[in-house]
Amino acid sequence: MSDIHRLRADWQQREVILPQDYQFIPSPEAQVERMMLDRVGAEQAIATSIVRYAPGSRFPVHEHGRGEEILVLEGDFCDESGEYPAGSYLRNPPGSHHAPYSLHGATIFVKLRQFHPEDRSDMRINTRAANWYPGLVSGLSVLPLHEFDGVNTALVRWAPDTRFNLHTHPGGEEILVLEGVFHDEHGSYPAGSWLRSPRWSRHQPFTGKEGALIYVKTGHVGLAEDYAALYP
Repeated sequence: MSDIHRLRADWQQREVILPQDYQFIPSPEAQVERMMLDRVGAEQAIATSIVRYAPGSRFPVHEHGRGEEILVLEGDFCDESGEYPAGSYLRNPPGSHHAPYSLHGATIFVKLRQFHPEDRSDMRINTRAANWYPGLVSGLSVLPLHEFDGVNTALVRWAPDTRFNLHTHPGGEEILVLEGVFHDEHGSYPAGSWLRSPRWSRHQPFTGKEGALIYVKTGHVGLAEDYAALYP
């Protein structure tokens, strides 16, 4: 595989992408471009990306043989099942298909072909109207999004000047910073930053005066290729 077909694919390495590192490239469809975060494969890839739709752009109908997870970051993302504004969380299960488009432009965070074959969740969550719950420490609020096979996905809101305990992620951790600035002992990560930490990594995250909102997934690092072996 060329480098673009195996990008940040060593799951034992810690990876950090900051907003200034973004390099969008064209997709196969006009007016749709993507920033590749990690990837194993060509067009049918295990992949994590940020994708931008120009106003009026669309993709033809296509199938997600191993599932698709989407968080709408900006604008309006649409398909034949509805229109999803910023803050929408979608899961399209293995074998599903759709023809996405955007009327006014959209930016989405997408994870492709990373579902366990028995995970059939078809989900549509408006995170801006959902119920949040207190976190493990004062200053944290959590919106659980999905759980399957030890993989957990959530949004976590950090109040200003909140500090979490030093802790370990046996199955790794992935974070996309949505608002504010997120910090740990390794650095500071403004909105738009993407972090992926390997299995058994440790850190002690905190926020400063800005607070933060993050998308976080745990328990999954390195599993995508393992899951692929389970599919026929």
